[in-house]
Amino acid sequence: MRANGGIARYATVGSVTPKTQVTTLPNGFTVATETNPSVKTATVGVWINSGSRSETEADNGSAHFLEHMAFKGTKQRGQHEIEKAIENMGAHLNAYTSREQTVYYAKAFEKDVPAAVEILSDILQNSTLSEAAIERERDVILREQQEVEKIMEEVVFDHLHATAYQDHSLGYTILGPRENILSIQKSDLEKYIERNYTADRMVLVGAGAVSHEELVKLAEKRFGALKTSKEPVALKLRHERPPRFWGSDLRIHNDDIPQVHVALAVEGVGWTHPDYFKMLTLQTLIGNWDRTLGAPNNVSSRLSQVVAKHQLANSFMSFNTSYSDTGLWGTYFVSENFTALDDLVHFTLKEWARLSSNVTEAEVERAKQQLKASLLLNLDGTTAVAEDIGRQLLTHGKRMEPAHVAANIDAIDAKQVRKTASEHVWDQEVAVVGVGPVSGLPDYNRIRNGMSWMRI
Repeated sequence: MRANGGIARYATVGSVTPKTQVTTLPNGFTVATETNPSVKTATVGVWINSGSRSETEADNGSAHFLEHMAFKGTKQRGQHEIEKAIENMGAHLNAYTSREQTVYYAKAFEKDVPAAVEILSDILQNSTLSEAAIERERDVILREQQEVEKIMEEVVFDHLHATAYQDHSLGYTILGPRENILSIQKSDLEKYIERNYTADRMVLVGAGAVSHEELVKLAEKRFGALKTSKEPVALKLRHERPPRFWGSDLRIHNDDIPQVHVALAVEGVGWTHPDYFKMLTLQTLIGNWDRTLGAPNNVSSRLSQVVAKHQLANSFMSFNTSYSDTGLWGTYFVSENFTALDDLVHFTLKEWARLSSNVTEAEVERAKQQLKASLLLNLDGTTAVAEDIGRQLLTHGKRMEPAHVAANIDAIDAKQVRKTASEHVWDQEVAVVGVGPVSGLPDYNRIRNGMSWMRI
């Protein structure tokens, strides 16, 4: 889930803030750019409004499988030719899949932007998806799955999605189950492409040494013939049922794991919800802590101080994961103090409850400054800017400029934070996941009841 040049660019008095330019082609394909004349490199990429959420139970894993197959050869180039073309430019080509988006991007010198766009258009529209390559890639993805299963944070959050969004594709894993990885065929991948790799679901993003007009011309040439969905929609909209959040409990008892991993979550809000930035402020108020970093008495998070004082956990992390129409807000713990799990949950829920009752203006102001720094300092480099533009175009249908983000956060006060916590956190249904030696974790009914009676 994730320096300083980024925030200086937006904050310097008298400077001209870069603006995002957006053009939509007749077929619905969108082009968005932010030009920065001070750099000589650019990140260009295609952000697709499609990920594992767009899959069915039968083809879960297809989006990620396609990401792998994109670099294995097209009708014009073999895998070696793609790799050689990128290396000859000194460029970098990459891709990733998430639950709602798939992204293919390249970072290249200014003069090589047209070539990079041509390669991106080729792998997205002309991949051969050869049977031999599909068979070879199964083992690669299975090994990747094995590596992911060793990362406990990934395991816990996959389980959290599965239990919170039961009977909905948002609960699927991105890599898909082993049986699907072994059984997905070329026809499955082609059907997924036909459903989802359409012009109205795509944004070509350019950041850095790019010209908007030139990128639009390149898009017309390389993506102008791309077909539109049978039922075209605006980028931020979807034709599907919204997910239901389930208050639920999932525990995997394993005494061979040296630490217990626990996640508690309530339903958060989507990217465009009016309370989005307030929920981020609530997340910042809870904060993060790791005992290896020390300084528990010097951090602002009250939960950090309590956890450190009583040695309740090795670390904890607050999270606010948003999607187009829902989200997960909560806290993730790692602890080897198995006898203190009851106290750990108790103090966490107590701090959650306090957010809705007596959080102070000073606390909120400090959290707002931390949040702004976190969001704006992350916009350092052309790839980070491109990522921000692509995600926002797919989720908002437009780019919220950094100054607008800062203004939204500045407008938040303690009263609004308490109201948001009352509506979204206090006495809400909770999803609980525990992995490891979980016998000391309070039972679900006690945790759920604690969501209401601890209000201060």
